[in-house]
Amino acid sequence: MARFSQQPPHNNHSIMNERPAAQAAARSTTRTATSPSKPLRDSARFLRGFVRNPAQVGSVVPSSRWLEQRLVRNAGIAEARTVVELGPGTGGTTAAFLKAMSPSARLLAIELDPNFHEHLSQAFHDPRLALELGSAERLAEFLGARRLSPPDAIVSGIPFSTMPPEVSDRIAAAIAQVLRPGGRFVAYQVRAHVAGFATPYLGEPQKEWETLNVPPVRVFTWVKR
Repeated sequence: MARFSQQPPHNNHSIMNERPAAQAAARSTTRTATSPSKPLRDSARFLRGFVRNPAQVGSVVPSSRWLEQRLVRNAGIAEARTVVELGPGTGGTTAAFLKAMSPSARLLAIELDPNFHEHLSQAFHDPRLALELGSAERLAEFLGARRLSPPDAIVSGIPFSTMPPEVSDRIAAAIAQVLRPGGRFVAYQVRAHVAGFATPYLGEPQKEWETLNVPPVRVFTWVKR
């Protein structure tokens, strides 16, 4: 999980490889740091983000791989053409989405924290990924600027429980406005506040718990009618 979205002030190679062709074929389009210390570094980045703004960070550690895979399933990432992620943080969920997406799909990731945004810019070199620094309230603006089609899936880790209510309502309204009919909005939250904001726009959600995460989180899934 990452910071909530509001207007800012202005996730052993050998020495020689005798099979270069096989090595090239095995490279992934998504390039991220893969050293054994990466989970520790990501946890440290989340902790620093929490210290900077404790009311604006949803968790002090990145999402678990079990939560990431639940989000991929619930949002239908493999079948989506356009995916939006609100609050990608250090990019764990971002990497999971890119891995599941088709080669022709696009992912728009909107991050408010400049430090997280800079880290994502350096960690990912995937042409399917578009990064934006700013508020989730500007969702329609960012989609239009990138000339992206209405999203098939929107996934949010921003903590609606700590946002000003008017900001939460504007974000929920923006999500409902841009999501295509039949599209899915999936929110993973420690608390249930997001349901109070999104349900008036999208109806009742499916509700689940992901206990294999620290902390355990609620996962809400809406389908736009």
